[in-house]
Amino acid sequence: MNICVIGTGYVGLVTGTCFADFGVNVVCVDKDEAKISTLRNGEIPIYEPGLKELVDKNVRERRLSFTTDLEGSIRKALVIFIAVGTPSRNDGSADLSYIEEVARTIARNLNGYKVIVTKSTVPVGTGSLIERIIKNEQNEDHKFDVASNPEFLREGSAIEDFMRPNRVVIGARSPQAIAILKDLYSPLYLIETPFVITDVETAELIKYASNAFLATKISFINEMANICEEVGADVHMVAKGMGLDKRIGPKFLHPGPGFGGSCFPKDTLALTRIARKHGLNFRIVEAVIDVNTYQRERMVDKIKKALGGDITGKCIGVLGLTFKPNTDDIRESPAVYIVKRLLEEGASVKAFDPAGMENTKRILQNVTYCADSYEVADGSDALAILTEWNQFRKLDLDRIKRILKAPVMIDLRNVYEPQDMKRRGFKYVCVGR
Repeated sequence: MNICVIGTGYVGLVTGTCFADFGVNVVCVDKDEAKISTLRNGEIPIYEPGLKELVDKNVRERRLSFTTDLEGSIRKALVIFIAVGTPSRNDGSADLSYIEEVARTIARNLNGYKVIVTKSTVPVGTGSLIERIIKNEQNEDHKFDVASNPEFLREGSAIEDFMRPNRVVIGARSPQAIAILKDLYSPLYLIETPFVITDVETAELIKYASNAFLATKISFINEMANICEEVGADVHMVAKGMGLDKRIGPKFLHPGPGFGGSCFPKDTLALTRIARKHGLNFRIVEAVIDVNTYQRERMVDKIKKALGGDITGKCIGVLGLTFKPNTDDIRESPAVYIVKRLLEEGASVKAFDPAGMENTKRILQNVTYCADSYEVADGSDALAILTEWNQFRKLDLDRIKRILKAPVMIDLRNVYEPQDMKRRGFKYVCVGR
């Protein structure tokens, strides 16, 4: 089977590479010539553990290739995956201009039956929009089916999530399209992966519903953390007590500066706009968004309070810039927001992140970027942990204490134990404990 993946961003590159590893012939297409050239040279434009090795293997075995020739790739493929961006518009709704552009190109190059699959996160009704565009603009009357196959990839664990998913969702109206997509995913039957077979509209909504619910759990535990701080309770034990209830589960009950990344902020906003478009207010998700915005500002206040309120002229060391560990993605990162606010308040910032500094340098030039955690701490008035990379979990705390101007640590990811830090002589600030 030959498949074409349109878009070599995070979703498209991981999807194409993993399908190639299933034994399928895959061509990944992008109009960005520089990106395709980079991929052909064996360089990976994103940070994702294990991805380079998997790309190299499948390119070497001639199942995976990269091109800018969209028209030719469409004509050769039976299945076409659309994995282009759907960024937020100013009003929070999803911008479908890239989707529409791809649909028109597919229409002009149909040369036989094909299954066109949306991998991008799209509002309900996008599948029908793609159908209309292709029907209206194709040169000849070729049969085709449009399907929805949303992705549930976590940055930092994407290959594992694709190869051993919790579920595969396939939305289609045609038994033929469903059969082809099930065949494409047939290796997952061997590990008894659950398949959800439904209509296109339901599949489109499953992705939004899943992300909005996970974001809700994050905002909920952050609100609980704020209460814990006021009443003297420990949010970690609250989360543990909640998470042991199998109806709730422990995942995403980790307090901190709020959610970020390419999915949760964009998808929660888009879901509220979908609801409003149909005369509804999704009040829970609107509250989730408000809580997330508030939580970031609350973290800035924590840092200021730890340094006496006025941080003008203070040097603050920051560990972590990405929105989560094991990625170089800084999109909507709470850490980047906090650094911007610290600069606005008159502080200077020294920072280190294992993967995210090059991306951050493009938007924040007035930060001193350091080679490691200890260079960050050296001479700083306080050290703030903003992203929970593993290498920040076992710092030489005696050394950190010696090289800081004052032994102040603001741990917004609750990496360390409060009592232990106090015994070591730190002024230690955390979240909800």
